[in-house]
Amino acid sequence: MTEIRRRPGDGAGGLRTGATSYEALREQAVTLRREGLSRRQIRDRLHVHNNNILNSLLEGEPAPEWTKRPNAKDDLRAKARELRLQGLTYDEIQVELGCSKSSISLWVRDLPKPERHRSPEEAAEISRRGWEKTLERREVERQQTKRAAAAELGSMSERELFLVGIGLYWAEGQKSKPYARRERVIFVNSDPDMIRLFQAWLNLLGVAPERVQYRLMIHESGDVAGAEQYWADLVRVDHSYLQRTTLKKHNPKTVRKNVGADYRGCLVVGVLDSADLYRRIEGWWSQMAVEASRMNA
Repeated sequence: MTEIRRRPGDGAGGLRTGATSYEALREQAVTLRREGLSRRQIRDRLHVHNNNILNSLLEGEPAPEWTKRPNAKDDLRAKARELRLQGLTYDEIQVELGCSKSSISLWVRDLPKPERHRSPEEAAEISRRGWEKTLERREVERQQTKRAAAAELGSMSERELFLVGIGLYWAEGQKSKPYARRERVIFVNSDPDMIRLFQAWLNLLGVAPERVQYRLMIHESGDVAGAEQYWADLVRVDHSYLQRTTLKKHNPKTVRKNVGADYRGCLVVGVLDSADLYRRIEGWWSQMAVEASRMNA
């Protein structure tokens, strides 16, 4: 191996920048690259720790296959390039493959642009269909990720439900303040799954059903009767068991987005004689915070 002279102050990586030394070092770097070494291995072998110099030494030399990480989009990229060479535009490739135009642009930007022979209306229609295809693909990916995550969780133990319920209440439940002592367990939410979990948590804690009260809060323009029946069915009580519904006045200056058949307001879940339970929740949460700080130290 050709010896490379180094001395203090010769620059990053200790490389003397003379032409002879550089060419000799490049020859060594290229030889090692063609033998299948990675950038890191070449860097450590030649003691070149300056990325700019290393990039220059390896310029034009492709990385060995074993260093390339597998990419789930490799097949899409290859297909996109094939379609581009056939003369398809970004919009047309998007319709075919369902991937974003930004990705297509990166994959085929070195290929020649095809000639366009369509009207603005045709282009808009192709773009719309391409976006619909992208949304469909994203929805499939979203559902796959959710199913995989659900499988990872598996069954939940009573201990896990206990801890989750504490965190859930402290995030969403009513909390007492030093300036306004309200030591009563009250939980308000519009998400039916959150209500189910909170109800299961109260059952786990041994709270008797007759101590639990339910009340609907909803905009006056909503389907009040339908929402009352929906929540009564969800928590498995008779409609008559619900307390008087609280109606929110509609402000005509605001544009509400929580409209439609899925809007059912919020359910207020309160526990009677719950000062002691509230204090226990506060104590449980404070200890969870201590444990989290310890684990994060």
